[in-house]
Amino acid sequence: MIHHLRAAGVSLLVDTRGTGVPAVLHWGADLGELTPAQAEAVAAASVPAVGPSSIDLPFRLSLVPTWGDGWSGRPALQVSRDAAGADGAAAAERARTPMLTQRSDAEPGVSAAGDQSLRLDLVDTDAHFGVGVELALSPQGVLQMHLEVSNIGTSPLTVARAASVLPIPARAGELLDFSGVWGRERRPIRRTLEHGIHSREGRHGRGGHESAFLLAAGTRGFGFGAGEVWAVHEAWSGDTELWAESSPLGANVLGAGELPAPGEIVLAPGETYTAPWTVAVYSATGLGGIPDRVHPWVRSWSTIARERPVTLNTWEAVYFDQSLERLEPLIEAASVVGVERFVLDDGWFHGRRDDHRALGDWTVDAGVWPHGLGPLIDRVHAGGMEFGLWVEPEMISVDSDLARAHPDWVMGRAGANEWRFQRVLDLGIPEASDHVYARLDALLAEYPIAYLKWDHNRDLLEGSSHRQTAAVYALIDRLRAAHPRVEIESCASGGARIDLGILRRVDRVWPSDTNDPLDRQGIHAWTSLIVPPEYLGAHLGDARAHLTGRSADLSFRMATALFGSAGIEWNLAAATDADRAAVAAWIGEYRRLRPLLHGSRPGGARVVRADGPDPAIAVHGVVAGDRSHAVFSVAALAATAAAVPEAVRLPGLDPRATYRVAVLPLAGDPGVIQDAPPPWTAAGSVELPGVALAEIGLPMPLLLSQQAVLLEVTAV
Repeated sequence: MIHHLRAAGVSLLVDTRGTGVPAVLHWGADLGELTPAQAEAVAAASVPAVGPSSIDLPFRLSLVPTWGDGWSGRPALQVSRDAAGADGAAAAERARTPMLTQRSDAEPGVSAAGDQSLRLDLVDTDAHFGVGVELALSPQGVLQMHLEVSNIGTSPLTVARAASVLPIPARAGELLDFSGVWGRERRPIRRTLEHGIHSREGRHGRGGHESAFLLAAGTRGFGFGAGEVWAVHEAWSGDTELWAESSPLGANVLGAGELPAPGEIVLAPGETYTAPWTVAVYSATGLGGIPDRVHPWVRSWSTIARERPVTLNTWEAVYFDQSLERLEPLIEAASVVGVERFVLDDGWFHGRRDDHRALGDWTVDAGVWPHGLGPLIDRVHAGGMEFGLWVEPEMISVDSDLARAHPDWVMGRAGANEWRFQRVLDLGIPEASDHVYARLDALLAEYPIAYLKWDHNRDLLEGSSHRQTAAVYALIDRLRAAHPRVEIESCASGGARIDLGILRRVDRVWPSDTNDPLDRQGIHAWTSLIVPPEYLGAHLGDARAHLTGRSADLSFRMATALFGSAGIEWNLAAATDADRAAVAAWIGEYRRLRPLLHGSRPGGARVVRADGPDPAIAVHGVVAGDRSHAVFSVAALAATAAAVPEAVRLPGLDPRATYRVAVLPLAGDPGVIQDAPPPWTAAGSVELPGVALAEIGLPMPLLLSQQAVLLEVTAV
């Protein structure tokens, strides 16, 4: 049978006829309603010629391409056995070159009507293992795929790879992925796909600051609003691999999966390994089509249950200098400007006077907080704010009571390299995980803590990434089950662990440790390809960014932070009265626009970005699902190429509607270099058809570098 999964303009055509491994005949644009006869005709017409000096049958890329079926590229599946095991040398060799067939006792599992999914069960009877393949196409057109490997033999089976591989057409010859460093995550890299493999492997035990994050292949020159794009992302917070391959056999593919270390995943007889989900997205409308699909899909299962509160974090305001007396002026200032959540960062627990010690000792430091955290929390609540607390449960300091009591819980060998003066706590040891759970559970039971900022400040250079990641997921799930009203933010020295695996377990992520708005403009743009804006922690930092030393006007900092889960990381108590008044006004605007910005209004909202000729000008916005309301940012990231840049076009609006466009002032007017502004801005607003705004655009003020203008667009 040929199975045709369809949703939201996407088709997936899978040929399960015969006993061989099924194949994806098409993943991409919707093929429309196909009769069984038409589907079979498509399959028959898709059979290629047999090339010279190749396998003697027409090559067909299967759902699980391996050497065993003639695929000489990177295999989707690699398993092995010890030749000395009970299955013998023959089974060990056959495991290396699998010959999978569909199980004769299992028909392809088709889900109930309306749920576009498919399960296929395969087996290698000689090598004694089974493979399950699951595919699911969401109503938003998001494709999920993963493999399950089962050991049906009598000796251990090692799994080296169980990845998802999907075909892409040859016209998808240009690639986009990402790299970065601490404080400068999500830097885009574009290249051409040539014969061979372009592979991005992450071995950090977390995504890492240079995580590929997403691998997209598209038609030449694709942008946010143009071109076809096929993209994959691995929804896993440990080691991963993403790759694109162009084979001389004629097949081009995208692949993604977990990246186990040698011997890391070994199945005893009867055990099954379930690979993480690969998330795959096709877009006919460029990169902008990825969030169009992924954001509403994420919102369909999101843990977020209420509007994102304005959050103040104490880190850059006071660092380790904590006391009630030190924090009271900050609490007062935060309350006056309208902050809704006050978070006490690192330094509150036993012995933690700097970052060299005490991780793992999760009890309140009596020297700093002689009466516990109660007086601080009471003061925060009196200011009308909820209270949050920083923790780093996956880590341990060598100089800590916990490490001295349980050195066997420290991951890796004694004397191994430290990173940020800390080691990793091996949560794969049940007693270690139980200890951390007990300490966090005790804190949440004793104090009215509404929010945990859950940090993860170093790579895993030793131990099992697979076991640790699974243990972290289990710990978070256990804690949330016991305290369902407590929200969690995932931070990993900034943006080193942002993926759709962790996103299922948290309510917020911290995209980067830098609050420099210039860096944050790009970080937010690329992270929001798959992460909705309500998850993206975005804070007003000090005028002089602590990580970069670069200074920025308050209006630019506000314009940048407005579009995320907004907050503040700045000593407001030391700010001027004028700055605090501006922050209060900004928070008021954020609250007013929050349902639009975060897609919580009926019909949701779209994040849109405009392609333009000058990379110095960044245009993005959020458009309501019914297209009646939108907010856009036009930011000058550097000096513009032209003295008078061309008009800015506003995408995503209803071409038939008429809109009122008005400048939304924040902290005064942006810095400009012009003798006279565009007349429409001097008039305060302008009314134009949506088609004119999208195709002709509007002239903008001549912004200086690191300045932004915000536009509110309302249908009239």
